[in-house]
Amino acid sequence: MASSVDELTINYSENGVDIVKELDKVVLSKGAWSTVMFRYQEWNRAKGEYGAEKYSIRRYQKRNGEYFSKSKFNISSTAQAKAIIDALQGWIES
Repeated sequence: MASSVDELTINYSENGVDIVKELDKVVLSKGAWSTVMFRYQEWNRAKGEYGAEKYSIRRYQKRNGEYFSKSKFNISSTAQAKAIIDALQGWIES
């Protein structure tokens, strides 16, 4: 487990294959409760290639010097990400 928010990752490998490949991350908040947004791709075993980019917002709680995953929201497509952006911009600008 990570002891620093900067060490948090969603990379995941099985048998030498990166099943989840982190492309980027943004730390949205730091502290006892931290929020991190990840951009990633998942390995499609049937096609033998990585799928489309996906996004995930995850919350972590730091206890006893280590971060533990507490919740997550996966954004499954670019279209869904754009819809979230549009909704937030509409709320913020009004």
